[in-house]
Amino acid sequence: MPAEPLAPSVVEMRGITIRFPGVLALDGVDFTLRAGEVHSLMGENGAGKSTLIKALTGEYPIDEGSITVGGAARIFRGTADAQNAGIATVYQEVNLCANLSVGENVMLGHEPRRRGLINWKAAHAEAARHLANLGVYIDPRSSLASHSIAVQQLVAISRAMVIDAKALILDEPTSSLDRGEVEQLFTVIRSLRESGVAVLFVSHFLDQVFEISDRLTVLRNGKLVGEYAAAHVTRAEVVSAMIGRELDELTAISSSAERTIDRDAAPVLRATDLSRKGALEPVDVDVYDGEVVGIAGLLGSGRTELARLLYGADRADTGSIQMHGTAKRVTSPHNAIENHIAFSSEDRRAEGIVGDLTVAENIVLGIQARRGWLRKVSRTERDAVVAEYMTALGVRPADPNALTRNLSGGNQQKVLLARWLATAPELLILDEPTRGIDIGAKADIQRKVAELSDRGLSVIFISSELEEVLRLAQRVVVLRDRRKIGELTSHDTDVDALIAFIAEGNPAVQENVA
Repeated sequence: MPAEPLAPSVVEMRGITIRFPGVLALDGVDFTLRAGEVHSLMGENGAGKSTLIKALTGEYPIDEGSITVGGAARIFRGTADAQNAGIATVYQEVNLCANLSVGENVMLGHEPRRRGLINWKAAHAEAARHLANLGVYIDPRSSLASHSIAVQQLVAISRAMVIDAKALILDEPTSSLDRGEVEQLFTVIRSLRESGVAVLFVSHFLDQVFEISDRLTVLRNGKLVGEYAAAHVTRAEVVSAMIGRELDELTAISSSAERTIDRDAAPVLRATDLSRKGALEPVDVDVYDGEVVGIAGLLGSGRTELARLLYGADRADTGSIQMHGTAKRVTSPHNAIENHIAFSSEDRRAEGIVGDLTVAENIVLGIQARRGWLRKVSRTERDAVVAEYMTALGVRPADPNALTRNLSGGNQQKVLLARWLATAPELLILDEPTRGIDIGAKADIQRKVAELSDRGLSVIFISSELEEVLRLAQRVVVLRDRRKIGELTSHDTDVDALIAFIAEGNPAVQENVA
């Protein structure tokens, strides 16, 4: 039977390359968006999704490559150029004016005029027509702020369609919606697809991607991994494409996953029914003395949200935390530090290091925060602590007075790890500690985690790279779509089995659940 002919392309991006200082964000990426399809763009943090979208919407100029829209070559010098070419975008955070009416938002910048003045009656009538085209029947004169986030999403889509968009980009449109609202949005997306609009859908929710998509494109580390027909690829294959395989250089690291953990004593940390509305459904987590507990799942599964709740960076709606069997109040990072919990954020530049401070100043920040700003760390104590941890972690250059912003990503991560180790924590939470660093620094950090575990430090280790999770952790807590779906013991699980469990909750794997 002959293959069904492909629909004409609306957008063709060829050899797209974008460089930032010291970073190759996109490396010769090809991407095609066709009329009357929903095409999902997938990849973990740093894969290049946002950069590719910003190239298509005119936010970023491209260094190499070409963009064709409707068969015509385009050079976008700003977002207005992209909109004039028929490319519209609706972002996760709805970019509307809550103080205006629904109709004013829909027609903003496109209001009909009479004798130079806006004809508001005609504007609201036109807005009602555009909304009705999407199956949305609300009073266009009502205040936008009076409607739910889901309705505001539909208003934003309606506004995008006022320009008669050929391509509609939906960037994480379901992140704040419940299941019923997602169904309403998907009904609108299917209607747009049937009318010939090309829809670029970005979401971390794997089930939703497979429910709505015709094709998938996967990026990893700024490169194109592959393009797939949604009907002919499995979830496990997509997860594997997104995550990739680790280099052989790391396999020689002595694994801590084989260590036997004493579970007779009270755990160092026990979190019960920990949840936050819209971020994480109730989760139980135990971490024992000297144990490394891995947290695995795709981006958006709730990994970072769980870490922030355990550290008190976000306030939990439900749940309790015990340390060594004693109830503890952990409602702020200060509480966490008092209870010997340290947290290294995945965003080391924005939430970790202070680039304009020296290496030494960054390392002692944790000690100073725990002690209080009135009890200054002496110069002698500072020098001793800094020398100890710079040596232990191999920070390069070995200059405590170097500005931290001038260090490589790997050495910045070592400085951040040194800061928290200097506070003598009982539980260390590491969120993506090896992301975006060279292989040598990655190996150094993995060795240090294994060594710390051997010495009795408890660690929660979050990583998108499943091989390093299985290499370092004794147990792996698996999250999907903001909820815990199970636990696996590392010595009974390989990467393929873990991928299958993340993607499908494969019953064949569940016999390994701890």
